[in-house]
Amino acid sequence: MDDLLTASGNEAVTRRAGWTRVLRTNRPLWIAAAAAIVALVAGLLIGRFVVPADAVTADAPAPGLVTVPVEYGVLSNDVTIRGDVGYADAVEVTIDTAALGGPAVVTGAVPETGTELEALSVALAVAGRPVIVLPGELPAYRTLVYGMSGPDVTQFKQAMASVGIDAGDPASDVFDAAAAAAVTELYSRIGYPAPPLPEGAADGLDAAQEAVAAGEQSVAAAEAELGRASSGPSAVEIRQADNAVASAHRALESARAARPSPPDDSPAAVAQWQASVGDAEDALALAQLQRDQLGAGSDVSAQRAAVDAARGQLADARAALERAQQAALPTLPSGEVLYLTDLPRRVDAVNVARGQVLQGAAMVVSGASTTIVGGVAAADASLLSVGDIATFDLPDGGLHEAEVTALTPGADAGARWTVTLEPAPLDPEQAVQVQGRNVRVTIPVGATGGDVLFVPIVALTAGPGGESRVEVVDGDPRDGENADTRLVVVEAGLAAGGQVEVTATEGELDEGDLVVVGR
Repeated sequence: MDDLLTASGNEAVTRRAGWTRVLRTNRPLWIAAAAAIVALVAGLLIGRFVVPADAVTADAPAPGLVTVPVEYGVLSNDVTIRGDVGYADAVEVTIDTAALGGPAVVTGAVPETGTELEALSVALAVAGRPVIVLPGELPAYRTLVYGMSGPDVTQFKQAMASVGIDAGDPASDVFDAAAAAAVTELYSRIGYPAPPLPEGAADGLDAAQEAVAAGEQSVAAAEAELGRASSGPSAVEIRQADNAVASAHRALESARAARPSPPDDSPAAVAQWQASVGDAEDALALAQLQRDQLGAGSDVSAQRAAVDAARGQLADARAALERAQQAALPTLPSGEVLYLTDLPRRVDAVNVARGQVLQGAAMVVSGASTTIVGGVAAADASLLSVGDIATFDLPDGGLHEAEVTALTPGADAGARWTVTLEPAPLDPEQAVQVQGRNVRVTIPVGATGGDVLFVPIVALTAGPGGESRVEVVDGDPRDGENADTRLVVVEAGLAAGGQVEVTATEGELDEGDLVVVGR
């Protein structure tokens, strides 16, 4: 037990010796810490219990009047929306490649984004052939060949007229020889050869020309044989009679070929044509009768039949030649023309590169004009009208005008409406800066007719008779209730954005006057 007490005492002595050594060794540090603690406590006590005499005796300043100046300018009530800036009427461009008979490889230069396509522009080259831009709404859906009719033919003729190429009557829907000739001129304008003839057309034309030449030789030989077989008349008389028959044959063929076609096939025109054909038939019958009488003295019926057969074959050959010539007229392949409305058009995106096979949409084009499209609540849409003039923020901080061109309702009664605006002309730098941006658009829906005086709505007070008043401070507002003020009776006008138009009816009110809005 004694040993335990002795050990505890020794431990206490040792601990005290250690603390004494610490305090002695770090005496400056401990003195500084103690001084800081004393200063802190003293400061707290003085701040709590000691108050300066002037602080007790000084009076707090009286509150002044809260005032704002009367402003002068245009006051408007606005609908503010956010809108996306882009180009109008974006559409995907597809090319009809069904008639190529092989892969639709893009072989020509591909337009860059931003390129403008105009009438007679070459939008693309596919398999070595151009895709020509023309004005029109109806897509090219078939190759136009001689004799076809329809609205696509009318559109082609009207497109040709718009670029100064004669394709015949623009109101006619028949693809005739004039329209075919216009195709050749069209390709000449863009520096490409006209589309190749349909397969077999050139061979058919050559064969038809040879058949006509052979028919003419057959007729000449038959007529010569008939001349030798005839004994009575002289060779000159026979030749004259044969010439007369031949001439009558040609006249009849010409009359038959002159049959009127739309739109000139009126009943009167058809009747006149029938009469001319009848006259030609009568003339041929007479010429043949006269020729027959020359050979009455001898039997030349076989020779005459040979002549008639040769002439019939020649007529058939000539008709076939006419058909072959029509089949060899230029055609307009559907895959080589691209009709677009509202030219020029801007290329927004290109989906194919040179050397690739064209599949799907080749590119996306839009109108060259800039549009702003935004959404607005149905309640605000009811305040807007087509033709409203708005302003939108430019990237440089300025404002630019735009006109509301369309208001499109939402899917249901509560859905937001779509507002389409067309900016006033932008210079090239501005057009590049705003493209693709989302901008703030302000559309005034009510505005004063010019500059007016206006004050905050809270500045209005009601007089004893219900009239509106403002309190004008003529003295120093800091004098508070002792400030020199006067009441001016006003007529309130348009209210917008917390401001209200005012016109003084009793008293004077000018721009810059201070009106009371609070005390």
